[in-house]
Amino acid sequence: MSHPSFCNIFGYILNMSEGLDLEVSRHPLTMKCVANLIIAMERIKASISEPVLSTDFQDEHLLSIMLESIVEEQTVIERTAAPAQFSRTGELQCSITDSQKRDLILVQSSMELHAVMLQGGSDDRKVFLNMATYVHPTPIAEARPVALGIKDTNLYLSCHEDGDKPTLHLEEVTDKNSLLRVRADSEMVRFLFYKRDSGLNISTLMSARCPNWYISTAQDDQQVVEMCEESAHRYRSFNIQRQS
Repeated sequence: MSHPSFCNIFGYILNMSEGLDLEVSRHPLTMKCVANLIIAMERIKASISEPVLSTDFQDEHLLSIMLESIVEEQTVIERTAAPAQFSRTGELQCSITDSQKRDLILVQSSMELHAVMLQGGSDDRKVFLNMATYVHPTPIAEARPVALGIKDTNLYLSCHEDGDKPTLHLEEVTDKNSLLRVRADSEMVRFLFYKRDSGLNISTLMSARCPNWYISTAQDDQQVVEMCEESAHRYRSFNIQRQS
């Protein structure tokens, strides 16, 4: 079966069958339209089983053939859900001690936090937190997302995956507006922790990026604050109190 050429289509009148011509009233706008027209013409030809000039061929026969020969076009619109995000709701100034009543101090030389039993007159060394609170896109019962900044600095606690073991870091965040909204699939999730309360001012801090890994302190004094799993022999509970 020969196919109509592009030039024939623009000839406006096409011989479809004996006694039947197809008139194209306007130029197809695109090659896609031309292709659809050719397909429709071939379908009509294939559907005509008897001469059009036959007395048995009625207008409704032609209409039926044309409807069956329509080339349907389907436009698929892909809908992509907006990425879930954490939205900040406020910020609190808080003091923090571990379950052994040890304060956290900032060691500038190594950029680490250590848990230390401070002696009298050393209170100026202990760390206070700027704790930003967030709304979780899919709230978890009894746990609230927070970001933990060191008061009077641009330093924030963050959790990184170094190999198989998540590690706790102090990172400088100069643009604090970048933490107003945190997409759940972004690298900024490393700054978020789930604060779960287990008593009056007693909380655990689990990494949002590394589930089941917690901020913790060692059994010995003056040791670095690190991430640990629940089964580790470390202290995971902290007394976090809002400052007036």
